[in-house]
Amino acid sequence: MKKIAIYGKGGIGKSTTVSNLSRALAATGKTVMQIGCDPKADSTKSLVGGKRIPTILHTLKEKKRATKLEDIMVIGDGGVLCLEAGGPTPGIGCAGRGIISAFELLEELNAYEIYKPDIVIYDVLGDVVCGGFAMPLRKGYSDEVFIVTSGEMMSMYAASNIAKAVRQFSNREYASLGGLILNAKNIENEGELVKKLSTELDTSIIQHIPRNPIVQKAENLGKTVVEAFPEDEMSKIYMDLAQKIIKEENDNEK
Repeated sequence: MKKIAIYGKGGIGKSTTVSNLSRALAATGKTVMQIGCDPKADSTKSLVGGKRIPTILHTLKEKKRATKLEDIMVIGDGGVLCLEAGGPTPGIGCAGRGIISAFELLEELNAYEIYKPDIVIYDVLGDVVCGGFAMPLRKGYSDEVFIVTSGEMMSMYAASNIAKAVRQFSNREYASLGGLILNAKNIENEGELVKKLSTELDTSIIQHIPRNPIVQKAENLGKTVVEAFPEDEMSKIYMDLAQKIIKEENDNEK
């Protein structure tokens, strides 16, 4: 089982990228589990027809220890196993603590042993890398971290902070940095700016995802591009990213 965490600044298109990656991996025959770790709880929306699914935190609050896997997991398009950690009531509680509670519950319910996913993807808000938001960095939760960024200053600033956090924990054998995913916003010299950032972070850009209105078109339908427009060039780009993730998994097993 390969476990990866995908971080990025809020609003950068991280969840869109993760959902399309999950669906693309599922199209190759992999069993994929996607766990949204953003208080907005909309990571898996495009995999389940544009609807929101029950969050782990909310379900725990209602059912407490009687919570079952079927209460919090929804089978999305392509068979992707969809979960959302959720967040606290605004102004009350800690969102990071919510992620910790969600992870503890999944372990308690033996979610990984029962569903046996080939790949687990954590979709994590990367504006703040502290407390619970750093949980997916820890060894045992994820093997590698990928960062979604554009060439926008605040996006690259967040990417730099996330990369520093990954390196900070490297001597504890936590997850390693797998690379950057450039989700283009079509700003001037974007490719050069992100390339310079990757050099500074001593990593690589594993995929360039161009800006394309068909992504929004698919989201408006409550679907991923891979599901709604499988023959489109954008679908092939997400499939290419999926193949790179699989290749890394195979290389690491050798």
